[in-house]
Amino acid sequence: MHGARLRNLVLAGVMAALLAAVAPVRFFLPGVPGVPVTLQVLVVLLAGGLFRPAWGAAAMGLYLLLGAAGLPVFAGGNAGLQVLVGPTAGYLWSYPLAAAVVGALALPAGHGADASVRPGRVRMFGAMLAGLAVIYVCGAGWAWLIGGQGLAAVLAGWVLPFVPFDLVKAAVAAEGAAALRRALARAGLLAV
Repeated sequence: MHGARLRNLVLAGVMAALLAAVAPVRFFLPGVPGVPVTLQVLVVLLAGGLFRPAWGAAAMGLYLLLGAAGLPVFAGGNAGLQVLVGPTAGYLWSYPLAAAVVGALALPAGHGADASVRPGRVRMFGAMLAGLAVIYVCGAGWAWLIGGQGLAAVLAGWVLPFVPFDLVKAAVAAEGAAALRRALARAGLLAV
């Protein structure tokens, strides 16, 4: 039991580090100020596909704690509490919940992180889409609350431009999570 917990803790730390590592990779779409396209969504979804809900959320929570503590782990190398209350805070706060939702939906009920269970492609991709929906609702919801824009404007500026990119990320995360689950299971590193 303690070995499994330690493996999960290490893997959660690796996922938090991976999320921090991809954060500097970003670009802005023409005419869409404020929210960059990043690889972070890919890593959030990937973490959800690897872990049970609690561990996926823990990995993303660790990432948020590192950023809040001042480490430059947020998009573009930003850090600090001001980022967690800024315009893109809703997206950041969604990460633990999105990873948990993906983790809960990726495997058949009752299997947890059972390494012998291989979720089907459709199930895994569906879980990724559900996680993506969580990210959009939280990110756009926060933008709507603090920005004073109407819902149509928020959707046009904070969601719709990113859908094509994020659908590709969801597909890559679904395949990547399945492949990583197999590799980690073979190595005896995927713990229940």
